[in-house]
Amino acid sequence: MATSKGLIVGKVYHLGKPYRVPVSVVGSITNYLLNPHVNTNGWSFRDYFENPEIHIQAQLEYQKWQRFNWACDHEMGLPENGWLVGVDFQNSYDAGWLNCPLKYLSGQVPDTIGILKENKEKLYELPKELPVEHGLMMRILEFHDYMLDSCKGREYQGRPVHVFQVIPGEGTDGPLDLAYKLRGADNLLIDMLKDEKYYHDLMTWITDNLIRRMKLLRQRRWNLFPESKDKGIFRQPKFCFADDAIALISTKQYQDYVYPYHKRLVDEFSDGSYVGMHLCGDATRHFSFLVNHFNVRSFDTGFPVEHGWLRKEVGLDVEIKGGPTIMTIRDGMPEQIRSEVQKICQSGVMAGGKFIMIAANNLAPGTSVQNIREFYEAAKLYGAIV
Repeated sequence: MATSKGLIVGKVYHLGKPYRVPVSVVGSITNYLLNPHVNTNGWSFRDYFENPEIHIQAQLEYQKWQRFNWACDHEMGLPENGWLVGVDFQNSYDAGWLNCPLKYLSGQVPDTIGILKENKEKLYELPKELPVEHGLMMRILEFHDYMLDSCKGREYQGRPVHVFQVIPGEGTDGPLDLAYKLRGADNLLIDMLKDEKYYHDLMTWITDNLIRRMKLLRQRRWNLFPESKDKGIFRQPKFCFADDAIALISTKQYQDYVYPYHKRLVDEFSDGSYVGMHLCGDATRHFSFLVNHFNVRSFDTGFPVEHGWLRKEVGLDVEIKGGPTIMTIRDGMPEQIRSEVQKICQSGVMAGGKFIMIAANNLAPGTSVQNIREFYEAAKLYGAIV
């Protein structure tokens, strides 16, 4: 288990004086709900998505299990300042807001059904300005209100329970990601190349509404919490967003078909000093363009990633979060995990001192505690900066 030394690693890293690579191990609620050894209540994703009390209890039990089992450089054991719970509808919140029906899948994260997949022209029947209280967002707001009320004075394991003030919807998983959830990936890419007018109509409508929603939800939070430090400030110093779907296209296509919409988001919400991006899949071919045009200073990568090449591509001043694939961490033998961590650390990615080792960017359900420990110990050994 990581001790106070692990926390010091993170502090000196952020001061620009790392003596070894920080190690981050994170995973979504899937690691609890889909692990019967931990989820002894037998709760399903349907329970989690439809019952706000289970939403709270599952997160608390999961956090407790993480803190006493996952070796990493996060705070371990009981939290000094209390537990943090928040509204969590995984990656369904954008499409769910647009009224895409949820589908619950056995042994998997819930997904949504694209409302424009069969009839693309339905786009033109949708409201130009979508209400914030629409589709799944109505439930998200109801869950948030319930959690705020239910957690007043609440304790778990002798520690207070706090609620995240920010809810899903103040950010976004990305306009292209949302477009392919509405149309289906194959249909969307055909639209992009063979029906440009429709494609741009769709992306414009999506981006207009995302910006509007993100602003209105910020205003809602500022009304609920007048002491918010960012009150009244839309363009902030650290704006982060995602758009995993750009892994599907070339950099030229990104520049022509997606960049203008990303630029609108960045112009609305970033003060220009720092942008962070979460990108699953192999989107690394776009990274230098994103650095040069958006001042992206931090990438949370998926896989596969050629870490040494990526460091040369983006330079020494850009933070890279990367690591072995989720399959290696979940299914690999100890020597495989150690070998992969060594390979990454010795690839050149540590040059400049802006590398954080992550166990993929979402640990896979069923990953053994022992494999996480092997990963952590290997990263401490090979991630030392001499």
